[in-house]
Amino acid sequence: MTTSSLCQHIKAADWKSEKHAPGIEAPDKATAGEPIEITLSIGKEIGHPNTTEHHIRWIELHYKPLVGNFTFDLGRFDFAAHGESPKGPNEGPVHTEPYVTVKASFRESGTLHALSYCNIHGLWESSKALIVE
Repeated sequence: MTTSSLCQHIKAADWKSEKHAPGIEAPDKATAGEPIEITLSIGKEIGHPNTTEHHIRWIELHYKPLVGNFTFDLGRFDFAAHGESPKGPNEGPVHTEPYVTVKASFRESGTLHALSYCNIHGLWESSKALIVE
């Protein structure tokens, strides 16, 4: 699959109205070089299932400065426990929730991009502008 055909399969939506789109909670402005907290989550406004059969497997966070052509990978966060067990689906002792907070510092304004993967409904994206002063 080429990059252009992959992009056609990524769904975008407002995370407040769609339970698959990754929510990005971060300040609108940051001071250059000072770390800020960025929280990524799925289902804050509308819950997403977290079962063996239907779950979010991972969320990625990227940053695209306003100037330049390159996007920077800030992290990939895997959620690996969804109630699997030898006893059967959803009988396991643990479920990981698709929620993570990361700290990063920036020197240039740009856009945070989050990408998530639902094992049933595929790839979803969202973005948030960040002004660096």
